[in-house]
Amino acid sequence: MGDRMSTDQTRKHPKVLLTIVAEAALEKDLARDVLAHGAHGWTISDVRGGGRGGVREGAWEADRTIELRVVSDAPVADAIARHVMAAYAGNFGVTLWFSEVSVLRPERY
Repeated sequence: MGDRMSTDQTRKHPKVLLTIVAEAALEKDLARDVLAHGAHGWTISDVRGGGRGGVREGAWEADRTIELRVVSDAPVADAIARHVMAAYAGNFGVTLWFSEVSVLRPERY
């Protein structure tokens, strides 16, 4: 049988993964904002963590934290990050980072 995928189907394409960890109160706003800034989609997960600022265990609604991930071209990720920092970082717990990733089917991103 073997692998029948063509070389074109398995060719890797560079993209950027923008990860945003934020207070859950921002979930709907962030989901709307990433689409408005050109992302084709997003993934959100509930997360817990701790650090210098303390521990966010998610034991009650106001203590919940989310992780939002967006794979896109670099200019889109940059625009989203600039917006999130300007709109939310001054008043909410927000952490962002970028990672270089490779994807198949780049039209999806």
